[in-house]
Amino acid sequence: MLDFAEIRSKSCRKMKGNSPNQNQKNLFHPLLKEFINPNHPLVTLANKVPWIELEKEFSSLYSYTGTPGKPVRLMAGLLILKQMYNLGDETLMPEWIRDPYFQYFCGESEFQWEFPCDPSDLVHFRKRVGEAGIEKIFSVSVKMQGKDLKSDDVISDTTAQEKNITFPTDSKLYLKIIGKCNAIARDEGVELRQSYRRTTKKLLLQLRFSHHPRRKKQARKALKRLKVIAGRQVRDIERKLPAEKLHLYLSDIELFNRVLSQQRNSKNKIYSLHEPETACIAKGKTHKEYEFGSKVSIAMLPGSNIIVGVKTFSGNPHDSKTLAPTLEQCRRATGLTFKRAIVDRGYRGINLVDQTEVLIPGKHKPKTAWKKQWYRKKFRSRAAIEPIIGHLKTDCRMMRNYLKGAQGDQINALLAAAALNFRRLLRKYEQDFLLSFFEIIQIFFPTHQLKLLNIKTGC
Repeated sequence: MLDFAEIRSKSCRKMKGNSPNQNQKNLFHPLLKEFINPNHPLVTLANKVPWIELEKEFSSLYSYTGTPGKPVRLMAGLLILKQMYNLGDETLMPEWIRDPYFQYFCGESEFQWEFPCDPSDLVHFRKRVGEAGIEKIFSVSVKMQGKDLKSDDVISDTTAQEKNITFPTDSKLYLKIIGKCNAIARDEGVELRQSYRRTTKKLLLQLRFSHHPRRKKQARKALKRLKVIAGRQVRDIERKLPAEKLHLYLSDIELFNRVLSQQRNSKNKIYSLHEPETACIAKGKTHKEYEFGSKVSIAMLPGSNIIVGVKTFSGNPHDSKTLAPTLEQCRRATGLTFKRAIVDRGYRGINLVDQTEVLIPGKHKPKTAWKKQWYRKKFRSRAAIEPIIGHLKTDCRMMRNYLKGAQGDQINALLAAAALNFRRLLRKYEQDFLLSFFEIIQIFFPTHQLKLLNIKTGC
């Protein structure tokens, strides 16, 4: 006999929804494909993405009973468009209603006037498919590149993906602890000795302009007082909460105590209470000495600029420790084993990863001129990854990560890389369309008329 909780969990599971047939005509509404440009790059991309393969991959995550969920093509298409056009979960919905090409890409057969889903459904879908499902979307974006994947070399580099947190300071963390302790007491009906609302307000005023020579002593005393109050609130909560309620907040209290006990030179410091996995990363930038987030390793092919590997790491590991997992992901995405990995001097300490030779500038001392020129050419090609990282951040939402937890770091980086690969395909389809267009024009117009047309139009 099934348990009630098991029956309830099975009934709450959603059945996989089906996308509408884009060729099924409606008597009252025209099909999308009848009034949009069939040669538009987004239409071409939508026709070449293996949606059936993605649906088979994700079908095991759905039940055969219950309320039908949103179609896989709709949800996966929304995630891809969101990253490709640098939109948020909320801002994507109005754009989707406004753009018929967005709707065709997501599998709609007729033009829709309402939101395809609630923005929170994108959150649930990301959690449902997880890191493995998003990596499947990324591998699809890699395999669609076709013959451009042929390369013996791979370029790798690391960057910092900042988390959506405020700049961490001790005073901010102590204030958050005091506020959270007061909230726990309010929710559980516990009366603390004092809330310290007025006291913390006065201490905040004393912490202003703390770097001024005349205010340093006062600010130092105010910070120490804030730390004492935060510790007092945590201990008061531990004493007064009943035993059956205390175990619900043990993880929070442990986090509070870690923040209160950490010193200036402590390792594995906590920089955010709601994102405790955040690490402090120094990349040697003059304009931004420290970045708070996760380290991301990027691997791309020289010449074609196809991203074949993206891997995030918790903490701040040395770059040499990130190369092996990144190359393993490249092998899963492409099915290829590269002969050489071209990296910068930050990867010093490794010579070989499995069957891949690691090329580091300044390490190799060639004796012949042609070999020296060969190494120089390889190392100069490594600079191409820097603008690729810049495009990932500015165009594909990797500048600041808004997704929750360490899993959100990896999902955001994978979606950004997949979006950049899809954008490359869009540019390729657009160029192919223009070339075919000019070939058709040359059939009807002689060469001398084309030159005259260029002179008159200024093209």
